[in-house]
Formats: sequence, C-alpha cells, structure tokens
Amino acid sequence: MKVGLIYSALAMIAAIIISNILVEIPINNWLTWSAFTYPLTFLVNELVNYYYGPRWARRIVYIGFVVAFFFSLALANTQVACASGLAFLMGQLLDISIFTRLRRHSWWLAPAAASFLGSILDTCVFFGLAFWGQGLLILTLGAGDLGVKLLVDLAMLVPFRIFLKNKNTCSLNIIASKNFGS
Repeated sequence: MKVGLIYSALAMIAAIIISNILVEIPINNWLTWSAFTYPLTFLVNELVNYYYGPRWARRIVYIGFVVAFFFSLALANTQVACASGLAFLMGQLLDISIFTRLRRHSWWLAPAAASFLGSILDTCVFFGLAFWGQGLLILTLGAGDLGVKLLVDLAMLVPFRIFLKNKNTCSLNIIASKNFGS
C-alpha cells in the first residue's frame, strides 16, 4: 500500500473516532461538535478517489469503517457507534459513486455534489438510529448538524482545490515521501 494511502486511512479513522465522541457533546439543542469534524471524512475520501481512483477510495472507507468502529465501540456509546458505522458506510459509498460519475466535470462539481448528498444520507441514517426514541432530538440535532455539515462541506472545497492546483507538489504520495523519505 502506498504511503499516501496509509496516511489517508489514518486520517479517515481519526476523523470518525473524533466525530463519534464529539457527537455526544452538544453545543446547544440543535448542534453537536461533530458537525465540524465529520466532513473531513468526505474530503479524505474525495482526495483518495481523485488521486487513486474509486477502488482505493472504497478500500480506505472499509479500512476506516472496521478500525474506527471497534475504537468507537470502546470510546463512544454502543448505539452511536453502530449508527455511525452504518451511516458512514452508506454516506461514503454514495460519495464515491457520485464523485466518480462527476469527476470529469468542473473541478468543484464532483466533490460538492458527492459530499452534500453523502452528508444528507449519512446524517439521516445516523440521527435516525443513534437517537431513536428520543423524540424531537432526532430532528433538531439532525437538522442543525446537517446545516453545519453542508457549510463545512462547502468550505472543504478550498483544501480540495489547493490539492488540485498543486497536484505535482501536494499529492498525498509526494507529501508523504518528502516528509518521511518513503
């Protein structure tokens, strides 16, 4: 496995675990801290898809899912960990599918559409399962988190574009090999 892919898998795992912990810490009645961290998973996924293709993106998603799921079981509420795992897989695989179909269009269309639709699916599945039976909490936290996630998804277009503009100097493989001599 290429060094850039190892770093991508580690970044994916870290983002999932941190988000699973932060989703249990509300900012207010309609937002949790995870809304700010979880969109990083889509950025990682889309960069891997862009540089290495959908096959490797799926592999990173599966690796991220397995490792992060077991860490999340140990660190987060079991219901949250299970809901997160299913929502993550569904949202990330949808992201890969959409990104792959749109990758030949404008530089921003594939990551924007893929992360927006992936975030919507992920949020609906996650909050529907993680907070099942908690009444309005599903709707208020889900709606608030989704709104912020979509804004952060939009903001993630900036680092995505930076990686594209500097393709020869900033690809995940080159960064890793320059920093670690691989």
